[in-house]
Amino acid sequence: MSIFVFFCVMVAALLHAGWNALVKTSADKQTGMLLLTLVHASIGLCLIPFLPIPTGQVWLWLLASGFIHMCYQLFLGFAYERGDLSRVYPIARGAAPIIVLFVSLLLGIDSLELFEVIGVLIVGIGILLMGAGVFTLAEDRKLIPLALGSACATAGYSIVDGMGARLMGDALAYVSWLLIFSAILYTPIIFFIRGRSILPQNKKQISMGVLAGILSFVAYAIVVWAMTQGSIALVTVLRESSILFAMLFGWFFFHDRMTLTKILSGLVIVIGVILTRI
Repeated sequence: MSIFVFFCVMVAALLHAGWNALVKTSADKQTGMLLLTLVHASIGLCLIPFLPIPTGQVWLWLLASGFIHMCYQLFLGFAYERGDLSRVYPIARGAAPIIVLFVSLLLGIDSLELFEVIGVLIVGIGILLMGAGVFTLAEDRKLIPLALGSACATAGYSIVDGMGARLMGDALAYVSWLLIFSAILYTPIIFFIRGRSILPQNKKQISMGVLAGILSFVAYAIVVWAMTQGSIALVTVLRESSILFAMLFGWFFFHDRMTLTKILSGLVIVIGVILTRI
């Protein structure tokens, strides 16, 4: 992976933590996810007239990814209703890079250097350690299966989108169509689950949702483009280093507890990222 691609993925990681923090600020987390999803679709609809149209098997990758993204949004939104940003986010993101790594190696999707494999494993372990406090602190443990469901969905769509974007040959077009499909699937499901109560209640909620949607679209477009330039597993784990930013956001803006475990886990993540660049 080139330095330029590495830098772009780290920018995407910062943006990713930022939009998660904005969703966390929403009075209703699923309302935040709905607004984010609708903004995704709106941006996609504005872009697709100027971008290539998917053909052949690309449609199957897009439909599969749209379904997985819908599951991810449901799991993540409900998890945020039960736990801190600095606790849910690590569990939701920590398992994904390890799953992607093993699937990539098993199926021969990408080749990785030894230090890159070690770095991916160390980053994944560091992220999981940061979320481990939920087992010892007085937090709602019902967030665990929700956050783990989000992690599995993250691993799934990372692999599907990396392969799909490579097949299509245009990452921005792929992401635009994908997020339109995701909105088409997610919107009726969340209205069925929550009814009209899911609608935003004020202008501030709408503005936060719009901003989160813009940040999220840009971040994911960068990530999918990076997957066409380098290893899917490596891009995934570098993206998940966003947990460091999420930890700081949670501490500064939401007054989440900053424990010794979180600090040490953050150092482990930094070591892992450094190893991927050796």
